[in-house]
Amino acid sequence: MNKDLTTGQPEKVLWSFCLPLFGSIIFQQLYNIADSLIAGKFVGENALAAVGNSYEITLIFIAFAFGCNIGCSVIVSRYFGAKEYQNVKTAVHTTLISGGILCMMLMLFGFLGCRGLLTLIHTPEEIMADSQLYLDIYVAGLPFLFFYNIATGIFSAMGDSKTPFIFLAFSSTANIAVDYAFVKFLNMGVAGVAWATFLCQGVSCVLAVVVVFRRLKSLSCIEKPRIFSGKIFGQICVVAIPSILQQSFISIGNIVIQSLINGFGAPVIAGYAAAIKLNNLVITSFTTLGNGISNFTSQNLGAGKYRRIHEGFKAGIKMVWLLCLPIVIVYFLLGRWLVFLFMENAQGLAMDTGIQILRILAPFYFVVSAKLVTDGVLRGASKMYQFMIATFTDLILRVVLAVILSKVLGVIGIWCAWPVGWSVGTIVSLCFYKAAKEKMEKSRYNR
Repeated sequence: MNKDLTTGQPEKVLWSFCLPLFGSIIFQQLYNIADSLIAGKFVGENALAAVGNSYEITLIFIAFAFGCNIGCSVIVSRYFGAKEYQNVKTAVHTTLISGGILCMMLMLFGFLGCRGLLTLIHTPEEIMADSQLYLDIYVAGLPFLFFYNIATGIFSAMGDSKTPFIFLAFSSTANIAVDYAFVKFLNMGVAGVAWATFLCQGVSCVLAVVVVFRRLKSLSCIEKPRIFSGKIFGQICVVAIPSILQQSFISIGNIVIQSLINGFGAPVIAGYAAAIKLNNLVITSFTTLGNGISNFTSQNLGAGKYRRIHEGFKAGIKMVWLLCLPIVIVYFLLGRWLVFLFMENAQGLAMDTGIQILRILAPFYFVVSAKLVTDGVLRGASKMYQFMIATFTDLILRVVLAVILSKVLGVIGIWCAWPVGWSVGTIVSLCFYKAAKEKMEKSRYNR
């Protein structure tokens, strides 16, 4: 059901709206985690390394899908909050058309360029064929990735976080079962985990798009909405392009880091592949909560309720820190058992690498979660310039320090670069938020 985020106690509204988003992204991440888990357990360490190695390249495609999601979501939220339903429908149609064209271009790039990217990041020969195979199947499923992300952005914009949760809970559970069947019983190897994701993500995409169109029909309009609007397309691009650039450069940074890691051999690659999936489960979950706060900010901005935006920011910080506490404890103290889920052997360099990464990163989840909430407010208020600066400060520091420290401290230097980048980026984001808050307060006072 659609929900107005401009009324009610902000803390209760955010918990009600964001918790299903949090659950949705947990299930969505199970796609990637299941791929690595099944590959590592039932195919072998090299298969785990191949899937993990390919994952860094898939993040480039995910960046563009995420940009379509957040661009559509923020603009639709604003029109929905202002009760301009004709523009809501036009924004949805415009995103679907432009997103489809972008998807086709990326598929062409993927089929022609992924082999070159794998070579560029120094993929070891023993995992090259499996990495290439996984990526080819992944690229074939890009339409499902794109249109599903657009659909979930539309649901969130209209205050509905429960429908995507239901779709993802079903498809992610099915994906684990199909992964297991394709690999364990049909002996399909890495191809099996890729095809399982393709099929299950396709089902959830089709269902989500069908429900979106049914939901749009319930919004009454005086005039027939336009199929495409250049003006609204420009508004979407203002939000989407910085988000795409943010995620793309993060992906490129991760590829640079992956190329550093690849120089330490397959066991380290496998340990990193396991730990980074667990890390990304947390980061992506909090990023999604930040997206929910963007929707909250955008709806209230459209309704002219500036004070609620700051109240939502405080409630968002409280929410992510409460969620962080059990995650940090589990990752720091029980990291060995989590990494072992991906491994055949509880001993060795791969296992030690995974545990080491989790213990270094976990305490700093409190820091990066605060940044992601702050980024959500900046993005929802269309403060994209400030959002970009904070993001690139974090990214550039992480990549540069990873290169430098890996030469001084070895592979542990790469893991130590993350907390520094997160900490500095958070400080920058908070400074920009404070400035934006003061500006909104002056605007409200001068009205």
